[in-house]
Amino acid sequence: MLKIGIFGVGHLGRIHAKLIDSLNDKFEFVGFYDPEDVNAQKVIDDFNIKRFTDIDELLDAVDCVDIVTPTIYHFKIAEAAIKKGKHVFIEKPITETVEEGQALKALADKHNVKVQVGHVERFNPAYKEAAPFLNAPLFIESHRLAFYNPRGTDVPVVLDLMIHDLDVILSCVKAEVKKVSASGVAVVSETPDITNARIEFENGCVANLTASRISLKNMRKTRFFQKDAYISVDFLEKTSEIVKMTTLDEEPDPFDIVFDLGEGKEKKKIEIFKPEVEASNAIQEELASFAEAIENDSVPPVTLNDGLKALEVAHWIMDEVKLSRSLIQENI
Repeated sequence: MLKIGIFGVGHLGRIHAKLIDSLNDKFEFVGFYDPEDVNAQKVIDDFNIKRFTDIDELLDAVDCVDIVTPTIYHFKIAEAAIKKGKHVFIEKPITETVEEGQALKALADKHNVKVQVGHVERFNPAYKEAAPFLNAPLFIESHRLAFYNPRGTDVPVVLDLMIHDLDVILSCVKAEVKKVSASGVAVVSETPDITNARIEFENGCVANLTASRISLKNMRKTRFFQKDAYISVDFLEKTSEIVKMTTLDEEPDPFDIVFDLGEGKEKKKIEIFKPEVEASNAIQEELASFAEAIENDSVPPVTLNDGLKALEVAHWIMDEVKLSRSLIQENI
């Protein structure tokens, strides 16, 4: 059983604490570190778990760590953990800057430790059901909209929300990013609260992403278009839909949906499939997979390199947003 400690027990950290406590066949929950007394007391009351007031003391007591602090502290804690040979689960985004992310990757390679990144949508049951049908998508449209919540405004909306969809898209498009265009507006925060980005890949795939934290409704939906297929994933409602076109080789059934492409061309039959999505806790699954990667000496499902790629594209988008905003200001 792996001894684990948590760094950061705010809102998300307490969720992690609850789930780690439930995974008692995989983890021994040794304790946590959080400088905020209010956060700490809630975890002590809920789990009767030890609070460590020294980072190194907690690191020395565990085999692995779960980093759920604000992003600005990710690098410092992960660096200290890796240097001590501890395996690391780190929430997204992995670090505040690309340079910090690259430094972490070099450290992890040097010390031969497992690092898994908390891109939780990979474990969303709706996406897991749809993923086997994804085969070289050529156009992707993603919307991630949320009500305003001051808790996430310490980082731009790209790092707070859009990065989820960046990871999903980068994991299923097997090509390098060629071009990024983006624009964004800071409405109530100091950094953009709504951003739209267009990503062009070397293989011709194009992805349009919109993320907003000032919406009047919540939405987390991505649509994938590929040759003879359309796949829709609703990450919020946890549903997916697959629409496939197949060549009609025989007389259609009266209830078949037939797509006539014109004279001299093969007719296509449209098949609509809605997979049965079983309820599951995505955060619990990703934490369990982290333990399994350590136990089996296997590659984590979401690697540090995956997290770094998402961070690099996120910063590329933010740079394009700054450029577009400066051009607008020049023309006012």
